[in-house]
Amino acid sequence: MPDSFKHLILCSVAGLASVLLDAPAQAEGEVNIYSARKEDLIKPLLDDFSKQAGVTVNLVTGKEEALLQRLQSEGANTPADLLLTTDAGRLAAAREAGVLQAVNSDALAARIPAAYRDPDGYWYGLSVRARPIIYAKDRVKPADLSTYEDLADPKWKGKVCVRSSDSVYNQSLVAGMIGHQGEAKTEAWAKGLVANFARPPKGGDRDQIKAVAAGECDVTLANTYYLGGMIVSGDDAEKQAAAKVAVFWPGAKTAGVHVNVSGAGVTANARNRANAIQLLEFMASDAAQRWYAETNNEYPVNPAIAPSATLKAWGEFKADTLNVAKLGELNPAAVRLMDRAGWK
Repeated sequence: MPDSFKHLILCSVAGLASVLLDAPAQAEGEVNIYSARKEDLIKPLLDDFSKQAGVTVNLVTGKEEALLQRLQSEGANTPADLLLTTDAGRLAAAREAGVLQAVNSDALAARIPAAYRDPDGYWYGLSVRARPIIYAKDRVKPADLSTYEDLADPKWKGKVCVRSSDSVYNQSLVAGMIGHQGEAKTEAWAKGLVANFARPPKGGDRDQIKAVAAGECDVTLANTYYLGGMIVSGDDAEKQAAAKVAVFWPGAKTAGVHVNVSGAGVTANARNRANAIQLLEFMASDAAQRWYAETNNEYPVNPAIAPSATLKAWGEFKADTLNVAKLGELNPAAVRLMDRAGWK
């Protein structure tokens, strides 16, 4: 086993221990994962898979860009069998870099809607994240909100906080708008949005939510799992900030709410390909999807599984049906457009 794998996963999680793996027989050997997701967000699932399948799971975590560069530099000598990362843009970049291989799986096709996976099977979404409008409950009426496009209206001047254009989440949102409206209309929108910024972009999604709660701005865009994490946080300041904001689902009469995925793909040079596919199928299983929904405040990629109570409390929404693979395809255009619009 390579020295780089420092996290050997050997134990199971009580909450999932009773669930049977969907695979027809016990497997042997190991599977090696490069993951851009934090260890505590996936380790319980990997522990359970390891016990039930009889497969040793070796985990290396790191930043998205670093892991992709590592896969490219290692080439055929990479020990990694599976790349797990966030955002369709990053998954598409991995495919473009040639570090993933196509996988055809009836189980994955049955559990994961076509809009949440690569059309050619190079990667599969494993959880869904929505990026709605978050607003200050004491200063904004839901009736004043409608679409993403409306945030470019001058009525919101000095009232919008967002992350920088370096955020892949914002890049994917813009890419989705290009996919629906084309570059010209999207660029006009982006320029109007920039004109409404309350401050230069800075910080992460939680920082934007906190800024709305503190009165620095009235609205922001944030992935729902960040707000969900703040609601259940052990940090009183985060809980208090979360209590001051609410979720608005934009686009009910247009394209709908922008959604994205975390997902994974089998590496191009996987030595344990069968085990990697089996793990992918396990992570899309009902039990794993249910755990993901309850623990991480992300929406299950499998529509048969209900979201957590926290997410249910925000109500249902119309999700954009644009295949998330387009977000990666249009990412370069989105980045150039944001630069032209002055989105720092």
